[in-house]
Amino acid sequence: MTSLHEVAALGQAERGLAVVATLRADDTIQSTLVNAGILDHPGTGRSAVAFVTAGPVKRAHLRARPQITVTFRSGWQWASVEGLAVLAGPDDPQPWLSAADLPSFLRAIFIAAGGQHDDWDEFDAVMVRERRLAVLVDPLRVYSNPG
Repeated sequence: MTSLHEVAALGQAERGLAVVATLRADDTIQSTLVNAGILDHPGTGRSAVAFVTAGPVKRAHLRARPQITVTFRSGWQWASVEGLAVLAGPDDPQPWLSAADLPSFLRAIFIAAGGQHDDWDEFDAVMVRERRLAVLVDPLRVYSNPG
């Protein structure tokens, strides 16, 4: 497995669940579980791994050290994407994403990660209230087990 399209298919088998690993200041690894998907990066047009987070710890780690690994699995099959994270949100503005476009972008990531919602206005309100941000991983390396 070497393509992000194959990684996306693997992720969809488990509703987008993925383990994210970031680097702490003391050079140890911090891991967490997120829902992630694959979509086109609005700034580069290239495919990227994306997820939405409100986690202040993850945000702080990625601001200081953008190295990240995202691992998807289904059964014994797994695939990891290593790369550099780009943050986009109310506290992390990007030139390619206006504040007005942020809600629809967060929705697109949520949907790419397998999410569904009955009330998008409520979803948007939660994203604003919790100051959620998008994390985009520009893949530098994709690898998996041979199974």
